[in-house]
Amino acid sequence: MSRISMNKSTLQKERVKLKLYQRLLPSLELKRMQLLAEQRKAERALGTLQQQEQEALAMVGAQLPMLANKDIAVSGLVKLKDIRTATENVVGVVVPVLEEVTFTVYPYSMLAKPHWVDRVVKEMQTMIYIQGRQQVMNQRVALLAQAVKRITQRVNLFKKVLIPQTEVTIARIRIFLGDAERAAVVRSKLAKQMHERSRPSWSPL
Repeated sequence: MSRISMNKSTLQKERVKLKLYQRLLPSLELKRMQLLAEQRKAERALGTLQQQEQEALAMVGAQLPMLANKDIAVSGLVKLKDIRTATENVVGVVVPVLEEVTFTVYPYSMLAKPHWVDRVVKEMQTMIYIQGRQQVMNQRVALLAQAVKRITQRVNLFKKVLIPQTEVTIARIRIFLGDAERAAVVRSKLAKQMHERSRPSWSPL
């Protein structure tokens, strides 16, 4: 750490720095709160999607108990083909937005499969769509959480390090300059007294 010059020029520079830090801190705090709100919003959306997935699974189990029949293979009828996303800027953070989920439905014989397989195919498409949305929302939550962490570190840097250190430096310089000024006054008085004592005493004839 470089040694601080205890002079008025340094004092002025430190005061300018302190004003800058104090001016920037509120905007950083505001951005942190906005990002935190967006993160919580994305987390709630992810929670909703997870609940929808659980409800869809429960509904399939209740309404399509015939899926328990292992002799009828349905697991490979629908596959995820692609998840297409765009991006948007949220409080300075680029996050993904779901645009489209596409599937591949493999052909199957209507005569070889029971009629309820059509319903299974539709439910599988719904499930894959929900899972695709979850995947994108997970990315969104992760990016926002990362941004919140970074901005929180910056806020703490300003609040707990830069501003306190600069205030301490200003106080030290002010004390030093005050002591130096008082010492200069004392030296001036002592010099004056010594000068007066050294003057020859004489009286007119």
